[in-house]
Amino acid sequence: MQKPKPKVAGRSAPSPRMSAPRPLYSEAEVREIFRRFAVQRPEPKGELEHVNAFTLLVAVVLSAQATDAGVNRATRPLFAVADTPEKMLALGEDRLGDYVKTIGLWRNKTKNVLALCEALIRNHGGKVPADRDALMKLPGVGRKTANVVLNIAFGQPTLAVDTHVFRIGNRLGLAPGRTPDEVEAAFLRIIPAEYLRHAHHWLILHGRYVCKARKPECTACIIADLCKAAEKTSAVPAPLAELAPLPADGTLEEPVS
Repeated sequence: MQKPKPKVAGRSAPSPRMSAPRPLYSEAEVREIFRRFAVQRPEPKGELEHVNAFTLLVAVVLSAQATDAGVNRATRPLFAVADTPEKMLALGEDRLGDYVKTIGLWRNKTKNVLALCEALIRNHGGKVPADRDALMKLPGVGRKTANVVLNIAFGQPTLAVDTHVFRIGNRLGLAPGRTPDEVEAAFLRIIPAEYLRHAHHWLILHGRYVCKARKPECTACIIADLCKAAEKTSAVPAPLAELAPLPADGTLEEPVS
C-alpha cells in the first residue's frame, strides 16, 4: 500500500474539482451595460485635441500623468505651427519645450517627442503606422498609447486601459485584473463585438464624470441597477438619455433636448 505524501507546511494540495470563479455579470448584463452606454453616447470622442494621426500620437504621449485639458491648452498653439514630424523636429528642443512646459514631466516628454519624430521619419516616411507592434517600438509609446491611436486614428476595435478603465474594471468586478494588460484582456473577453469600437471611450468618460475615483456619483449612473460594486450608494439607474457632445472646456454634458 502506497503511503500518502507528507503535506507541505503552508500549502494545500490543489483540488482537481476546483474551477475558475464565476463571473459577476451574465452575458446579458454585460450587453445591457454597453447598450446603455451606446444610447447615452452614440458617437463618443476622445478629449485630446488633434488634427491628424501624428498630432494625436504626440498628444497621447504628452498626456501621461497629465490632464487632457492641460495638454489641449499646450498643444493648440503647438499644432498650429507643427502638425508633421518634420515641422515638429525643426522646432528643436528649446522651442518645443516652450510650448509644452506647462505639462508635467515636460523635459523628458520633449525629448521623447523629438525622438519619436526622428523615428517616424527614419522608419516610416513620416507617417504614423497603423500597427501596434510598430507603434510600440517608437520612443515614449506604450501599449495604451498605441491602442488609443489605433482606435481613434485608424478605427480599429482596440481598448486602451487608463486609470479610469482600470478602476471601473476592478471596482465593478466587470474585468478585474492586477495590471492594465490583465484588465484589457478581461474586457476583451466580455465586450460584445458590436460595442468594442467605442468601448474604451464609454468606460473612460463614465469613469471621469460618474464613477469617479474618490466619490462615485451613483445617483447619476445609468447602470446603477446592474452595478455590483461593493461601495455603490444607489441601485436606481439615472434616466437613460443621449448626451450632447462634451464641450471643449471639459464641463459636464447635458441630455439632448
